[in-house]
Amino acid sequence: MAKRIESVVVLGLGRVGSLVASLLHESGFEVHGVDSRDTPGLPLPTSRVDIEDGNKLAELLESADAVVACLPYHLIFDVARAAQTQGVHYFDLTEDVPTAKNVIELCGDARAVMAPQCGLAPGFIAIAGAALSRKLDTLRSIELRVGALPQHPRGLLGYAFNWSPEGVVNEYLNDCEVITNGEKKLVPPMGQVETVVIHGIQLEAFTTSGGLGTMCDSYVGRVHELNYKTLRYPGHCALMRFFFQELHMKHRREEAGEILVNAKPPVGEDVVYVHAAAEGHRGGRLMREEFVRAYYPKTIAGQQWRAISWTTAASVCAVLELVDAGVLPDKGLVKQEDIPLDAFLATRNGGLYAAER
Repeated sequence: MAKRIESVVVLGLGRVGSLVASLLHESGFEVHGVDSRDTPGLPLPTSRVDIEDGNKLAELLESADAVVACLPYHLIFDVARAAQTQGVHYFDLTEDVPTAKNVIELCGDARAVMAPQCGLAPGFIAIAGAALSRKLDTLRSIELRVGALPQHPRGLLGYAFNWSPEGVVNEYLNDCEVITNGEKKLVPPMGQVETVVIHGIQLEAFTTSGGLGTMCDSYVGRVHELNYKTLRYPGHCALMRFFFQELHMKHRREEAGEILVNAKPPVGEDVVYVHAAAEGHRGGRLMREEFVRAYYPKTIAGQQWRAISWTTAASVCAVLELVDAGVLPDKGLVKQEDIPLDAFLATRNGGLYAAER
């Protein structure tokens, strides 16, 4: 089958975007990296461009087959609209629910693929959870849990901001979509705290926004309970509720992010925990299917990458590979839960997920 995608523009060359560009370059795509700052050192051509300039954005996409937006959520919609207008395959990593819904509204008339929320959560966790659900005849529940944590936590919070502080603050404060008692609902964040143990490490899980992507729409009427929770070390949730609610930092989101990053800066030795489970009946028997992994930093192209960086970058690159190979549709909305897990893991970049410790 002929390739659908030859040339890719990667917008945003931060920690994740630079790895996305490098992985796609190594996978044989013609990649052009773009950022608002100079980004030397990548093994591919890059440009310094004001992405918020609509004319320059349109020029960037004129000769591209696909665009991957690794940008803050407030810049995402304009890129999606430009891609939809020009018939360019579109992929993003956004966790912001309103932004994703606006992108999805563009998909009806799309002449190419529109694949939002292709990261880790939302993204890979939905692929894993859906794969488990397909092993059952009827569904009772789907539970999705992800945490990006320091391997060697210190202090009461036991955390390090290896991800966007803006994104983390939104996850902790925005309402969370769930299915409960068979109905789609919104529930408060930082609630429903539970204990999860992975490879002997005790963690706590609590509700946060955005991790389900489009799964509630896909599974309403099919499952009794569906929810996403973030994994942290014990005690974290109570301290964050104190910070945001009792100290009223929920009304000062930008400042809250600055305070938290100053207190808990990024670390190199992180770990990503993934815990997906589906319960239901198969052959008349109640069963529980689980997918549980711990992912650690990897050396890729001669450089050490944090677990949160490579799991996010590899996920969107694998989805792009599947579109290119014709495994996924060539136009319209691609939902993460519709992507076959086996096909994902069989791609060059999805294969990075196959190894575990």
